[in-house]
Amino acid sequence: MSTSKSKVAIIGVGNIGKVVAANLVKGNRPVIIASRKLEEAKTLAQELGNLATAVEIPAAIKEAEIIVLAIWFNSIKEFLSQYAVELQGKIIIDPSNPIAPDGNGGFRKIIDASESAGNVIAKLLPKGAKLVKTLGTLAAGSLSSASRRKPEAAVLFYATDDNSVNGKIEELIKDSGFEALHVGKIDQSIRIEVFGDLHEFGALGKTVTLSEAKTKI
Repeated sequence: MSTSKSKVAIIGVGNIGKVVAANLVKGNRPVIIASRKLEEAKTLAQELGNLATAVEIPAAIKEAEIIVLAIWFNSIKEFLSQYAVELQGKIIIDPSNPIAPDGNGGFRKIIDASESAGNVIAKLLPKGAKLVKTLGTLAAGSLSSASRRKPEAAVLFYATDDNSVNGKIEELIKDSGFEALHVGKIDQSIRIEVFGDLHEFGALGKTVTLSEAKTKI
């Protein structure tokens, strides 16, 4: 295992956080797990084995280069403000989708139809932080079941304004058991959020291979 890979911290132990952590551990990638509920983070780390460790949120941010915010979209604004100093210069991965239950068994968008979570969060970034929109184009179930799919891997799309992080993000996605495909800058993140044309719950409607995905870009 290469020791040169960026350290990864996953903040949040909900459905997405658990699956992302499990996928990375299966890819032999160490993960740091943190949550406001430290005991839940410790339980998950124990379940995942030696490659997972649980610590308090400030310690996780300090130790890692890549921070995965596996928390609700509505909580991210407060989180970025609370940990603004600690997050300076970090690579921040945002898998969030700006949705809430619609009361009819489905979901509705909680920001303007023309807005994306990526664009909203980009305006709130701490100094020197780099934002990447990824890990949220599939539901947690698909993110788990499609990982390491054979014979062709499934795709996870990503968007970022800073191409200097592309190599690290693609390495992370590969370690998660997927092929990475860059869709462009953060202004393209609406395409890879819920209802977007590259999301499982949008026009795409399913997981896709790299060859299938390239026809959609």
